[in-house]
Order: sequence, then C-alpha cells, then structure tokens
Amino acid sequence: MTFEQVLTAARNNKDYRALIESIPYAQLIGLQPVDQSQRTDGLSAPRFYLPKNPNNIGNPILPAIHGGVIGGFMEMSASLHLLMTMDSLAMPKIIDFSLDYLRAGRHQDTYAECQVWRQGNRVANVAITAWQNDIDQPIATARAHFLLV
Repeated sequence: MTFEQVLTAARNNKDYRALIESIPYAQLIGLQPVDQSQRTDGLSAPRFYLPKNPNNIGNPILPAIHGGVIGGFMEMSASLHLLMTMDSLAMPKIIDFSLDYLRAGRHQDTYAECQVWRQGNRVANVAITAWQNDIDQPIATARAHFLLV
C-alpha cells in the first residue's frame, strides 16, 4: 500500500494506527494515537501517547526521557495531527520548530495534544503541549510551522 492509500484508509476508518505504523520513527519511539472514544473531556482534537519505554531514557539517574525523544514525539504529533485533520494527502514538511522544556519528562507515560493556530494554503502554524500526569502541568510546549504543498 502506498502512503496515500494508508492515509485515505485511516481517515475513512478513523483509525490512525496503520498510518502511525507506516512511519519508522513513530514506531521506534512507540508513538500511539489516543482512542478518542475513551476521552472524557468532550473535545475532539486528536491526542497522542508515548508509553513508558526504557529505550527512550536519556537520563538514567532521574530517570527521565531523552529531550530529543520528547521533541521528536511532539513534532511527529503535530505532523500527524495535520494529516488527520486537513484535506491534503501530502505529508506536511517542517519549516521550523521551537521547543520549550518546562520540567523533566520522567520515565512514565507522556501525552501530546496539538492546536492549529492558523492554516493557510501553504503554511500551517501548530502549537503542541506535552504532559504526563496532569494536562495543566506540561513538561514541554512547542510551536511549529509546516509547509503544506
């Protein structure tokens, strides 16, 4: 199956696991979609999940998730969010990515949610928030711009 066929099937079935499994980096870090039917907040924005994984540890003393894994998880979440919500079949291309680490990402389950601030014909601006136990205490926030052509 081509990437476009996987994406179309994922959109039609509202099941993005096959799409995520087609991206090697997402598989490497263990990125997964959050089951929307299990959400209790009434919101419909896609959420992503990075399960606790010893291969993602950067600081074994704390232990804490490697900062690059957190950044990659957030960037990949934003790309997938755009793929899930826009009409195009093209993979968004990152223009820039600015990340603020707010606290240590401990060795535990991590979540991300994205918000598209603006989407034009060619560029999308996306805000990403990552947290662990409490969405009101993020471990990192990021802003990304993507080329959509």
